[in-house]
Amino acid sequence: MIEIQDLVKRFGSHTAVDNVSLSIGQGETLVLLGTSGCGKTTTLKMVNRLIEPSSGAIRVNGVDVRQQDGPTLRRRIGYVIQDGGLFPHYTIAEAIATVPKLLNWESTAIQERSRELIDKLQLPETVLLRYPAELSGGQRQRVGLARALAAKPPVVLMDEPFGALDPFTRRHVRRELFGLNELKETTVVLVTHDVSEALELANRIVLMDQGKIVQVGTPTELQKNPANEFVRDFLDI
Repeated sequence: MIEIQDLVKRFGSHTAVDNVSLSIGQGETLVLLGTSGCGKTTTLKMVNRLIEPSSGAIRVNGVDVRQQDGPTLRRRIGYVIQDGGLFPHYTIAEAIATVPKLLNWESTAIQERSRELIDKLQLPETVLLRYPAELSGGQRQRVGLARALAAKPPVVLMDEPFGALDPFTRRHVRRELFGLNELKETTVVLVTHDVSEALELANRIVLMDQGKIVQVGTPTELQKNPANEFVRDFLDI
């Protein structure tokens, strides 16, 4: 679903992402894991062109992302950030409808899809008339995922989506969200620095350090066959 080839991003004299290459399969949950400043979020944001690469190529479903303008591309890729990233002046119904409206969905289809997602995420339908400030952190995160999934994108990018939640809510919400059949059928790229989160959610983990990939593998592969001392220390093996 996603091909990343020889990807480089420089900010002035600093190389944030250094020659990264990856293949991400359809329906796979791939976790970009590493310390702060290792390049994982920069890599994620180049997939939907929130950041433009210095060199290299990214293809989504075989099409180079540079063949589309940024806004058009982002309407076809779900994006979830901390605390849902919701506009405070939009009702929850308006937030979920954002991308379907841009894609010219019929209003009845938008309403049906919104109710379907709210039901799947175990929120009361009355939440659609409320504003983000009236919701708990866990509820806002569920709504952020509903907005990302509203137009049924084949790819969803998640940048530290559970980072604003307390540990108990974080564990509960991530298990609930990743238990959704709809998300299991979607290609997910998730950024985190939380080792337990990566081990729990990932089909494969990409461990990064100083802009480079240190090791790629399943959680079991990284735990049983760490590539070097950095991997052992980071995973606390």
